[in-house]
Amino acid sequence: MAEIKFFNRWTADKVVVSDLGLVNYVTIAPKILPKTGARYAGNRFHKSYTFIVERLAAKLMVSGHKAKKHFMSSGHNTGKKTLALKIIENALAKCEQKLKQNPLQILVKAVENAAPREEVIAIEYGGARYPKAVDVAPQRRVDIALRYMTQGAYIKSFNKRTKIEDALADEIISAYQCSGKSAAVAKKRDLERQAASSK
Repeated sequence: MAEIKFFNRWTADKVVVSDLGLVNYVTIAPKILPKTGARYAGNRFHKSYTFIVERLAAKLMVSGHKAKKHFMSSGHNTGKKTLALKIIENALAKCEQKLKQNPLQILVKAVENAAPREEVIAIEYGGARYPKAVDVAPQRRVDIALRYMTQGAYIKSFNKRTKIEDALADEIISAYQCSGKSAAVAKKRDLERQAASSK
């Protein structure tokens, strides 16, 4: 039986999730075309059973959302998953070209490095609000990492000459190298610093 390659180019062979907290939440079983068509939507933990590349594509399609504000228009790619997947395929090809490694391993490592372990919530005691540090659930860790990576890529390319493929490739490579140039890694460090001071 022939081995399945995602985008018909890369295998998931020898790709490992080294962060034990995320092993069950980062799915690396490859699909030729990572597009399930919301088949599992509404099922509990369905996101975690979805191929990680498809989850990145879903985040890329709602790049404009930041908190409750739509801080930049993403109308040109909203709902167009084929376009999002093409952007990701080109970005992963650039990652492979630069680092000479399996791009899926690069993406998985980038998500691990950008996933925050702690964050701050506000709790209310007698009318006063206090910040409190809490651990982040593993599924949310992956969600936050992917969201900050796509937002960081769009900030670098929106209304600028940089193409989104180049910006996303740079963001993934910076996160893989745990570099402060990555918007996701910078945001993670900021969140964990706030959590440490709220203990």
